[in-house]
Amino acid sequence: MKIKNSLVILLVMAFGVFLFQVYKQHQTQGSLNKTAAYYNTNTPDEVGASNVVTAIVVTYRGLDTLGEVTVLFLTAMIVGYILRHGGKEKPMKNNTSEILITAANVLIPGSIILGVYVFINGHLTPGGGFQGGAIIGTAITLMILADPLGSVKKAVLHITESLSGFTYILIGLAGLLFAGGFLDNRILPLGNLGNLLSAGAIPLIYSLIGLKVGTELSSIIASINETGNKTA
Repeated sequence: MKIKNSLVILLVMAFGVFLFQVYKQHQTQGSLNKTAAYYNTNTPDEVGASNVVTAIVVTYRGLDTLGEVTVLFLTAMIVGYILRHGGKEKPMKNNTSEILITAANVLIPGSIILGVYVFINGHLTPGGGFQGGAIIGTAITLMILADPLGSVKKAVLHITESLSGFTYILIGLAGLLFAGGFLDNRILPLGNLGNLLSAGAIPLIYSLIGLKVGTELSSIIASINETGNKTA
């Protein structure tokens, strides 16, 4: 045991020395590198989005974003499949406090509206589909916490998720066919920089991502809650 502890201490010390050397050699860049400077300078004209991060995530590296959404979709499906084989259903009392129920009734509508606002305005301000979807997923989680025995319409979640993903792919293919590449947002007019209806198809793309992420997270929580009710 002492030898094991000594090895752990040595490894931690070695790692500390390594980090200190990295810190000593670190130099803050005074200017953007060539790639970053190009995107920072040309994104507003090429994409029409004032949020450069959004433009990069949704258009320039749209295939990567598709992969991220796909991974989350597979995670939701695997969790649902594993939890589907829970124990026999038993009666369970709802012991949720009145404070939580009241708070949920007040916060859930506003949280959903905030989530929608975040992904609709993702091309203008910090935020976007993943962030807005996470907010919506949090609202559904609060709904389940307030009423764990209530029935969340998983079928509605699955249909919304499927339609959002399918439409996302169609928009990507439309960019490939009618513009410059997959998820090219110029299939719609770029509009005026800074306006809500600008940046071509980016607001629509981010709205679909927000709905897809929100429903996938909600499906995971609903599946866990459903299994908990059966095995309680």
